[in-house]
Amino acid sequence: MAFDSLSEKLQNVFKSLRSKGRLTEADVTAALKEVKMALLEADVNFRVVKQFVKTVQERAVGQDVMNGLNPGQMVIKIVNEEMVNLMGSETTEISFRPGKELTVIMMVGLQGAGKTTTTAKIAGKLKAKGRKTLLAACDVYRPAAIEQLQINGEKQGVEVFSMGDKHKPEDIAKAAVERAKKEECSVLIIDTAGRLHVDEDMMAELSRIKAAVDVFQTILVVDAMTGQDAVNVASTFDEKIGIDGVVLTKLDGDTRGGAALSIRAVTGKPILYAGMGEKLSDLEQFFPDRMASRILGMGDVLTMIERAQENIDEEKARELEQKMRKNEFDFEMYLESMNQMKKMGGLASLMGMMPGLGMNVKMADVDTDAAEKNMARVEAVIYSMTPQERKNPSLLNPSRKNRIARGAGVDVAEVNRLVKQFEQTKKLMKQMPGMMGGKGRRGFHPFKNSPF
Repeated sequence: MAFDSLSEKLQNVFKSLRSKGRLTEADVTAALKEVKMALLEADVNFRVVKQFVKTVQERAVGQDVMNGLNPGQMVIKIVNEEMVNLMGSETTEISFRPGKELTVIMMVGLQGAGKTTTTAKIAGKLKAKGRKTLLAACDVYRPAAIEQLQINGEKQGVEVFSMGDKHKPEDIAKAAVERAKKEECSVLIIDTAGRLHVDEDMMAELSRIKAAVDVFQTILVVDAMTGQDAVNVASTFDEKIGIDGVVLTKLDGDTRGGAALSIRAVTGKPILYAGMGEKLSDLEQFFPDRMASRILGMGDVLTMIERAQENIDEEKARELEQKMRKNEFDFEMYLESMNQMKKMGGLASLMGMMPGLGMNVKMADVDTDAAEKNMARVEAVIYSMTPQERKNPSLLNPSRKNRIARGAGVDVAEVNRLVKQFEQTKKLMKQMPGMMGGKGRRGFHPFKNSPF
């Protein structure tokens, strides 16, 4: 996951600071030297690192910090605040034209950054906010680019305008504007062609599209895994055609994260969204303060709550709650618990947002990969049961368990272990009638009582 190495190194630095009762200037200098090395290794722009460390040091060696009751925590607080400043302080959203005027957004970027998928993701976000959106397929070069946008647009319930690959992109864009106005859309998002590298032909084409239609926002999509190269790409695009904001993709991957910490400082352009996975729902608004907390291992509870609100089916949650209250816990509920967790991004993603675990879930000494595999085996076992067996686990005699084990491709011992775990969980719920909270309690999460 992104920032694993950086998060671990920074937390080690802070651990040494917390252990000191009083701090000397030498302590701060030594700690910031480690911070500097960690940021450089994370591929943060060296000029950005230099200024960052200088600012932190100037604040950290002040009288209020050095003479404070807990100087170690004060230094951590300063690092957190300066990291937020580095990424933009305030959350920035896509701007729109006033009233019913059509807002044209042009998506740009290199091939492989995930531009077409991100275009559909943003369209889905805007649709959810009540904005009627039209997508325009203007990448006429990459094989299957138009089809990819059409498939993703259909999944998001957003119409895609296409004229095939025989027309000029600027002509397609102009026709798309007319279609958007005719259908009274409030937003038109243009998916443009990328190249493997920045070149004059691509920039000239983007300039022609901008000349042909009144583009209100130009959004650059960059691959966070390319580190400092992503920052260089952003600078070039801004210089050549002008950009209004950036979307960082693949922040869930094995990346050093330098792009997230450098782009705003180098280009002055805000990060609008962070792509955290392949699914069309895996796009998060970029909150500098929350990202800083995750990088420093402080968690991101707000994003976790928002993800729960977006993905948990309230009706199913209430239904499960009623069943739990009546002690009608069965294997169908087990499945539903796991499905809800998957919708929220899975175990590793959720642990990465828990305070104290940060983005580096390995630091919690929990093998999340093994836990995810175990959940998959459990799911296979439950799916191998008949509907009657799921609803009435008392039917599970030895011959049924053997059949289920064969169907799931596991040893019968795993089936027995799951049944035993299930019985223990059910017994626990029976012993704790008040565990579900007061009457009419809100914010119920069905997987909270799951043994996973």
